Amino acid sequence: MTNFVEELRWRGLIHDMIPETETYLKENITAGYIGFDPTADSLHIGSLVQILVLMHFQRSGHKPIALVGGATGMVGDPSGKSQERNLLDEATLNKNVAGVKAQLARFLDFNAEHTNAAVLVNNYDWMKSFTLIDFVRDIGKHITVNYMMGKDSVKKRLGEDAKEGMSFTEFTYQLFQGYDFLYLYENFNCRIQMGGSDQWGNITTGTELVRRKAQGKAYALTVPLVTKADGTKFGKTEGGNVWLDADRTSPYKFYQYWLNTSDEDAEKYIKIFTFLDQETVENLIAQHKEQPHLRILQRRIGEEVTVLVHGLEAFENAVKASEVLFGKSTTEDLLTLDEQTFLDVFEGVPQAEISKADLQDGLDIVLAFNEKTGFLKSNGEVRRALAENSISVNKNKVLEGFKITPHDLIAEKYILLQRGKKQYFILKVK
Repeated sequence: MTNFVEELRWRGLIHDMIPETETYLKENITAGYIGFDPTADSLHIGSLVQILVLMHFQRSGHKPIALVGGATGMVGDPSGKSQERNLLDEATLNKNVAGVKAQLARFLDFNAEHTNAAVLVNNYDWMKSFTLIDFVRDIGKHITVNYMMGKDSVKKRLGEDAKEGMSFTEFTYQLFQGYDFLYLYENFNCRIQMGGSDQWGNITTGTELVRRKAQGKAYALTVPLVTKADGTKFGKTEGGNVWLDADRTSPYKFYQYWLNTSDEDAEKYIKIFTFLDQETVENLIAQHKEQPHLRILQRRIGEEVTVLVHGLEAFENAVKASEVLFGKSTTEDLLTLDEQTFLDVFEGVPQAEISKADLQDGLDIVLAFNEKTGFLKSNGEVRRALAENSISVNKNKVLEGFKITPHDLIAEKYILLQRGKKQYFILKVK
């Protein structure tokens, strides 16, 4: 066993803790859980913090339980919400639960031969047969309305500035989550619940329910919500959330998100999102401060997190794709890109369509740059650019007389035209 709380502390990952939590975890091997809300069929990088906490928990010798909220997802967590959200239908919820389960299984060790093997549970399994009468009689009577009204998630929705108030559905959410903790306490020997700082109210309802219903002692720990120094929301880009699913956010875009981190944020994120030890992290921060233009921290974070989430091969492809854009790669590198990565790298570059028949006998380079695309304004301009040796096809310099053939296709349908270093155009072959 290692000191789990101390590991989180130096990484800046402790926000709130019930007294004696650290002592209990140092003296006892125990099970602990974090809940994941299946609002989509993929988790995003905001959820990655909680996944890493469970990974640290397991590496410290404890037993992690990842809970997917198949039941609570039907109710909706009011924490941090200013208004009621639309509830998901059952088919969508089931699809989301399956997607989240598959992702969580990639990060934790579920090998049953290990004493602290991870466990994956769905609270729908124990809530589906619970009748309303049984729930309000056996569980509801142990938590007063006064106690529930004292939670921030409730007070904010019922305060003077509240627009819509709170439905009974969302009001009961903390009781449902509290029962999850009680169930895991009684059936999985689970003694601690962890989560984001916005979950403190829900989590402590669980510890209170364990105390009142089971006459037991339970613990709680929350981590800070990750923020960005510029005030914009972490995990968001102009295109929306940064997802863990490669089909939603490609490994290239995922890697780029970390590369574009500010220096101030990078010093914080290198601790939160990697498993590098304290000495290594401090050395990297010192090196970065000496040569910030090299972006040492951003590159290391990008590598560590992309390998963790997508694997080594995807990371290497993302690096290769990054070099394509900045002119450090070969034609061969470009031709190995898959369609999605190619489109991600050259997002926003103008396109024109041609037919496969246009390439059958070879498409003359002058026609390709003018009449077929309008990339350059006239045949004369194309010829002048060719004479200046500033025309490239798929990053390869070409001269007048060159013809584009099917052998030049990237991902079997694209050709990259280029004038100089920064002017690009894409030919899409249909």
